[in-house]
Amino acid sequence: MEWRWKSLPLLFILIEGALSRHWAAWMPASISAFKDTCVAIPCSFNYPEDIRPTTIHGIWYFNSPYPKNFPPVVFKSKTSTAHEIYMGRTKMIGDLQESNCSIQIDRVSSELQGKYYFRADLGGYNQYTYSEHANLYILDEPFVVQPQEIISGSETEITCLVDDNCPDMKPMVTWMDIEGLEHHMVFAHLEENNLSWKQTSTLKFLPSHKNNGQRLGCRVTYPGTELEYKGFVTMDVKYAPRIVDINSSTETTEGTQLVFVCVVDSNPMSRVMWLKDDVLLKEDFTGNLTLELEYVTYNHDGVYMCAAENDYGRTNKSMGLAVMYAPWKPSVNVSLVAIEGETVTMFCNTQGNPDPILSIVKDKQILNSVIFENELVLEIPSVTHEHDGEYWCLAENQYGHSNSSFNLTVVFSPIVLSESKCTVTKDNVQCMCTVKSNPDPYIMFEIPEKNFTVSELNAEFVHSQRNGYTVSSILTLQKETELPKVVLCSASNLYGKKVHELGFQDTDSMLWAKIGPVGAVVVFVILVAVGGYMIKTREKKPMTESSSFIQTETSPSYSGDASKKKPLGKIENRFLSISERILLSKRHQPKPMDSEYANIDFSKRNVKDIYTSPEELTEYAEIRVK
Repeated sequence: MEWRWKSLPLLFILIEGALSRHWAAWMPASISAFKDTCVAIPCSFNYPEDIRPTTIHGIWYFNSPYPKNFPPVVFKSKTSTAHEIYMGRTKMIGDLQESNCSIQIDRVSSELQGKYYFRADLGGYNQYTYSEHANLYILDEPFVVQPQEIISGSETEITCLVDDNCPDMKPMVTWMDIEGLEHHMVFAHLEENNLSWKQTSTLKFLPSHKNNGQRLGCRVTYPGTELEYKGFVTMDVKYAPRIVDINSSTETTEGTQLVFVCVVDSNPMSRVMWLKDDVLLKEDFTGNLTLELEYVTYNHDGVYMCAAENDYGRTNKSMGLAVMYAPWKPSVNVSLVAIEGETVTMFCNTQGNPDPILSIVKDKQILNSVIFENELVLEIPSVTHEHDGEYWCLAENQYGHSNSSFNLTVVFSPIVLSESKCTVTKDNVQCMCTVKSNPDPYIMFEIPEKNFTVSELNAEFVHSQRNGYTVSSILTLQKETELPKVVLCSASNLYGKKVHELGFQDTDSMLWAKIGPVGAVVVFVILVAVGGYMIKTREKKPMTESSSFIQTETSPSYSGDASKKKPLGKIENRFLSISERILLSKRHQPKPMDSEYANIDFSKRNVKDIYTSPEELTEYAEIRVK
């Protein structure tokens, strides 16, 4: 340090060579020192060259350059005296004869802070107080200088400035509380500024958001003493927003209430936003933004994003909300009409969460089904009349179920069913033609050999009954001596025509089939007994006969000629039952004088309507013998 003060005369000599000599002094405009340390104020002076002093003396004044104001004397070289507050604290360290007026003040205190002036005494009247002066500042702590802006991720320097203006005391500088600083390093150097010297200690590091608000300290100590001085600075680190907390993805059901919270850390404060599908839902300049869903519906299902931005960056985080709900009522085809043989495609789609089980059902039978899908397709390559009917689309998941129905109408040409036939009864012939078709068929009966044609439009001969797509038309004819060889049934609609020959079935054969072999023997024995008994009584006396028959209403003849009707007794025996033949033979015998009475009832069931099957038709007869 001593070299600094010895170099001052050389400096002044150089100045003198450049400038003409006059009254002038050089010293630092300001100089600092820590309390209780020392400070050396470097000083040099000049005077006019025509003055040839033999001895030069100097006086340092405090806060005033004018002696008449009686300012405190810091040091007087002629007498080595000083004001009481400076007594024992000051000394001249420069050689006045060499124009070096440097002075050292020890154990500085706050009351010594102020302006210091130098007065040169060259003898006689050649005394001059220089206007140039030094401002002394007494410090309690070092200066810690940080940059105007500290940005996270950008290298930063913080500097500790320590005045080093005392030749007797050497400061040592260290840094405190630097833990947590990334990539930190310390550099030190000595620098001079306007005759004042400073030690500069620079701390380099890479700041992050973690260092925001962190306090760093610079500590100055003097070896061999207990003196310690500390300076601190609190870092204001600027950084882009960070989302430190947000709801995790969740699932819920419709009707619940939810609150989403987004906690953001940033410096400065950020603009925080909640968005869904890039639509802004809520925003605020805050560090904690909530989004409330009062009543959750399926529309709230989706991905939510919390975004934050400031002048230093932008960030976002997303979360998912799954709203669980029962399937919606399925969307299905409108009711379809298809021609038999066409391809029919059925659609069924819905929406639910989770995806439902979808099924297409007809007549309680599952035709097609998919699991965890929102759409189901059923294709029938070649539709038939059996596919006609009502179809249901069923959708179900663990939160509920729903369904929709639609109809498939299949139009097809007539189908003559197997039950179509002609039945022969004792009084008439009934021909039934049962047809299935859509649309309704036009049914006609035809007896080719008689050139006879009739349809259901002729209610006198034909009547029909409908059940769904099935139509039964019945033609009723009066029996004649001979049955027609062929009876045809024809059915037609827009999509086709069907002609079917109807077979014949005799009620007698049906009756014996019902009675069986044993019943036939019993009936035969009864008839023989009755016949023998009547023969016996006829030999004794004439027999009178009174008979009655239950008959159905005479049906119209299929020949169309009423004049050709024959009496019941003359109908060929092959059309009559056994009991009828016996009764007819007895009606034409003479009445005997004495008679006895016998009643044989084969069946007391009434004859049923025209829709009764031939097997259920019965016969009834009374025989009275007197």
